[in-house]
Amino acid sequence: MPESTLPARTPALTDARRFDAVVHVMLRRAILDPQGRAVQATLERLGHDNVETLRVGKRIELRLRGERAEVEAQLERIAATVLSNPVMEEVRTELHEVPPDAV
Repeated sequence: MPESTLPARTPALTDARRFDAVVHVMLRRAILDPQGRAVQATLERLGHDNVETLRVGKRIELRLRGERAEVEAQLERIAATVLSNPVMEEVRTELHEVPPDAV
């Protein structure tokens, strides 16, 4: 049987620390945001005429296991290569350790 070209999975990390991560993705300011403009126009039609600007983005939540430095590096790679388009979007990440007794 041929060897798989998929990367090997990391063994279960039963004693590893867990982290909740949030990735925020927004179009760069120089890029037009048609979805944001449509939402802003709808708000204006509904009488919310004090909304000066509105942009729409993405929020992605992940839970990761491992050592903090490795998880941070992995999260940055995932955010830059899978969850965003670095040519058009800006990305910001947050990482918070999950208490050991949390579900």
